[in-house]
Order: sequence, then structure tokens, then C-alpha cells
Amino acid sequence: MRLARLIWGGVVIVVGLAIALFFSAQAAIGSLASRILTVDTVPVAQVIIVPGASVLPSGQPSDVLKDRLLMADELYAAGKAPKIIVSGDHGSPDYDEVNAMRRYLLTLGVAPQDIFLDHAGFDTYDTMYRARNIFGVTSAIVSSQTFHLPRALYIGQALGLDAYGVAAERQPYGKDEQFALRERFAVVKAYVDVLLGALPEYEGATVDITGDGQVTWDQGL
Repeated sequence: MRLARLIWGGVVIVVGLAIALFFSAQAAIGSLASRILTVDTVPVAQVIIVPGASVLPSGQPSDVLKDRLLMADELYAAGKAPKIIVSGDHGSPDYDEVNAMRRYLLTLGVAPQDIFLDHAGFDTYDTMYRARNIFGVTSAIVSSQTFHLPRALYIGQALGLDAYGVAAERQPYGKDEQFALRERFAVVKAYVDVLLGALPEYEGATVDITGDGQVTWDQGL
């Protein structure tokens, strides 16, 4: 009987801590919504960061990713940053988010030398960590959807980036509830990653963000 009480007490404590962690993460990351601005009001920064999202079997960006790229181009054309980092999953020859993003930005007229590829942005934490520590970025504008931006900005700020966001959505995606649910749990992971000082899956050699972005390319024009 005593053992059962101890086990039950342990379960209650663990569940209580998990609930506290969940709500602490939502509150901390939700507070970064105030750093989501517009093209007109966002401060000038070193770079625009485009986090990866799914690519279609055709090699074209999904609607979510396309909207991020369109907003990045709008910010670039408005003179809000001279360089763009596209960061995504290029972990296998069969799936390549970064070159899909690169090709799309080129069709929009972005200068090749201004497009930097981060081939190891496997999640938002990796993207923001590598922007700060591999590319040496200190100020950035993140182009992503409203549901995702607070998490990206929280990670960026925690890692020493002066980060703002501009909402990229230009259309309904038909998966709003799915995105919102996924984000609830992704927020907790990001919060824990920051608390623990997590490292990305890959680090690597540093890149001069003021130079020519084509040094990061693995394919030609």
C-alpha cells in the first residue's frame, strides 16, 4: 500500500511538472509575438532568414514555403536586408529544400550572390543556431507564418540574435488546426532546447555572411 502511494505520488509530481513546463513554454514563447512587424515597420537587418518547409515531389516549394520566399523577396526588394539565408533539410540526395528555395528566389530576381544556403536546418532551433554561430548573424528578419514566428524569434533572441519576424501567409492552407496543434508541442521542444543549450545536428565551418552566397551552393545556376 505504501509503495502504491509512493508510485502514485511520483506520477502526480511528474504530470504536474510536465503541465508546468508546457504552460511556461507557451507563455515565454507567446510573448515574442510583439516582435512580429510589417514590411514597412520592421527594422533593417543583416539578413532575412527563410526556415524550410515541405517541398513537393516535383521539386517545387509547397504553398507554405512559397509564401515564405515571396515575403523574403518583398523584404529584400524593400531594402530591409542585403542577404537571404534559406535554411532547410538537405539531408539526403532525394530531398532538398534549400535548392528548391534557391531556384525559386532566382526566378523572383534575387541576385545569386545574395542567396546563402544552410543545408542543415533540420528544425527551427538548428536554423537559428546556425544563423548565429555558423553565419555570424547578429540581426535578422525571419520570414514565416504567424503560427511559427514566435518560436523562431524566441530561439533567436535566446541565442543572441536581434530577431524580428514578418508574417508570410498570403492564402489559407487548409491545415490551420493541424499546424496549431503541432506548434503547441514544438514550442515545448524549443523551450527545452534553449534551457539545455542544445547543439544542432551539424555545426561546421563558419561562413562570411557579407560575402558571396554562392560559396554555400552545391549546384550551379
